[in-house]
Amino acid sequence: MMEVVTAVSDIMLPTSYGRCLPMRYASDYAVWRCMASIRVHEMLTSALLPAFALASSLLASARGAVVARADPCASIAGQTFVKPADALACMKSFPFNETLRQNVITVISRVFDFYTFEDFYLNSPPPFQASTANIRAEITKINITDFETDYDFNRAIYNFTTKLNDGHTRWFPNCYILFQNLLPAPLVTLEENGVQSVFVAPDSVDLINLLGTEFTSFFDSIGFNWQRLAGARVLEIEGMDPYSYADLIADTESGNYLDHGVRVNSVFSSYRISDVDFSQRFGDIAGPQFPDRNSLTVKLITVNSTKAETVTIPYLADYSGLPFTDGPSFWEANCAANAETNGVDEKTVVPGKREVRQRKLARAVIRDIAPSKAVGLPPQFIPNLPLTNGSTGVIKSYILPGNKTGVMFVGSFEPDDFNQFQTDTQAAIQQFKASGVTRLILDLTNNGGGFVCLGQFLHQFLAGNSIGNPGFQSTNRANPLAKKILASDIALGLNADFTFYTADNWDFLNNTPIPATVNYNNPSVPFHINGVTDQNSQRFFDDCDESFVVPTPDQPPFDLNNVIIVGNANCASTCAMFSTLMFERHGTRIAIFGGKPGLPMEYKGMAGNQVLEWTDIDSEIKTANLKDDPLAPPDLLVNSDMRHNWRTAWSFFDENVPIAYVSEKPQFRFAYTTETYNNPQNLWLFAEKELLDN
Repeated sequence: MMEVVTAVSDIMLPTSYGRCLPMRYASDYAVWRCMASIRVHEMLTSALLPAFALASSLLASARGAVVARADPCASIAGQTFVKPADALACMKSFPFNETLRQNVITVISRVFDFYTFEDFYLNSPPPFQASTANIRAEITKINITDFETDYDFNRAIYNFTTKLNDGHTRWFPNCYILFQNLLPAPLVTLEENGVQSVFVAPDSVDLINLLGTEFTSFFDSIGFNWQRLAGARVLEIEGMDPYSYADLIADTESGNYLDHGVRVNSVFSSYRISDVDFSQRFGDIAGPQFPDRNSLTVKLITVNSTKAETVTIPYLADYSGLPFTDGPSFWEANCAANAETNGVDEKTVVPGKREVRQRKLARAVIRDIAPSKAVGLPPQFIPNLPLTNGSTGVIKSYILPGNKTGVMFVGSFEPDDFNQFQTDTQAAIQQFKASGVTRLILDLTNNGGGFVCLGQFLHQFLAGNSIGNPGFQSTNRANPLAKKILASDIALGLNADFTFYTADNWDFLNNTPIPATVNYNNPSVPFHINGVTDQNSQRFFDDCDESFVVPTPDQPPFDLNNVIIVGNANCASTCAMFSTLMFERHGTRIAIFGGKPGLPMEYKGMAGNQVLEWTDIDSEIKTANLKDDPLAPPDLLVNSDMRHNWRTAWSFFDENVPIAYVSEKPQFRFAYTTETYNNPQNLWLFAEKELLDN
């Protein structure tokens, strides 16, 4: 039976500013954002109407009558876990729309004008040569491809930006990254009897049960015994050698990191800190972002067996979006542009209250979209040592038995409380010193980065003040619109309270502050790479000292020869800059766990110097009064984010090369074992024995 889509009037988009009236006691800013959201909704309705009307007309003509179709979103409404095919059917129920394509393509194309690494991608240097792409050609290809659904179009952009392997620069269509597939058999790479192999995580029963009975009851209802797979040795995945399959996922789905070896490590399950709690990451095989696989076929040998068998393991999709009842309400809640989608003119925010504004803080962080499910670490694997002072946030600190070695597990550089990160660092190290600790292990496992200045703070607290500015020389791209933005900011008398572009965010290379009136893009500096000449800003340092609320010591609290870093190389952005500072400035020893046996791996993930979300760059343009400039991107009509790497950090070893493209291997590589892959305390004790006691 031929079907037609519902009428656009059923999408329930707001059409009156009246809905903002209940907000009359909110801030002026909140009301302004509400009204701006309604205008965007009205624009979106106008954009979608032709597609819906045309589809209805054509299909009605073909059948001679209009027949309402079953709504695939309505059938899964209110469910936390759904079958992947059902989730995909819901997301594919929205028709492709050319108006939306041109809006999105224009936005991403003009955001890429600010992308600092674009010309590097034309021929990425070894060992990162797999991360090579002609960005403009890829955008053109997407712009002329025929798509059946809005999902297909957005997925094409998502795939293209993901395969750049730069977690700072990605298209996130919030409408379609809401159903994460989860496999009740997360995979790990472990060494057993001197041989490394892929296994179903031995703790998978404890881990999966943390998802609750709503998840596990589905497998009970279909008679699938997932519990018996725990600890099984994996021989093949989808007919491939398991490490070859890991390579495939790392090449096509993982993204985030230039180095293939680091991406391979991200396909496996591992421990982390999520928010402020211990957690276990499913990995990119067991927790892919999209519900486009119904199952995974695995050849394996279960524990206490010698017989190989082939098992088809079902996925189940976990919904993390806003509530909905049907397709129109799904679009309204998750897909339509809202008050937070686009940037704002910072000059108009909270009128008359500028005295309460605070300086904008630079961030360098990846969004670990896949997997998004923050499942707790099974409690028996959470360290049982007493926490030290300063362990309520993203840093968890301990003193190992013997009182010689302290551990700081730095889960993130993006805490909810910027100042608490500093006071927690101080409190932990003070307790270490009072307890006679002389050695330090820093665990950076699955640290996605965060505030640039917190990375510099931790480095400066450990290394002391004697080395001067600890940061890297930095630049942003001096494209024509960027030059206009900075010039306009200066003419408007703006400063770092309003914009990232003004020079008072930075220091000169002699470590003195740059006044906001300095135009560091005049003149701009030519840069040559891959046969292309581009323009960069003049060079500067980050100005972080004024954001420190805790004094950093003049001398290191520990002999830096007794400080080591451990992790799984999924250490990105500010984390990558911090570890590079420790290595390049001080020769800090770094040990990386996991990965594919025999495959080289860097000790860090993608290292930019600052990332701007779409709302950030859009706000910069609007604040500079340039939204109507022909080079400026329009407002997005859909709820999405086009983030990009806005600043480059240049290596101390060669200040003509970004640290992102400097190949730096760890001094030590260790395989995970059944004792260490999900047990941080055991890993720290192993590291202490191997790297500090010997």
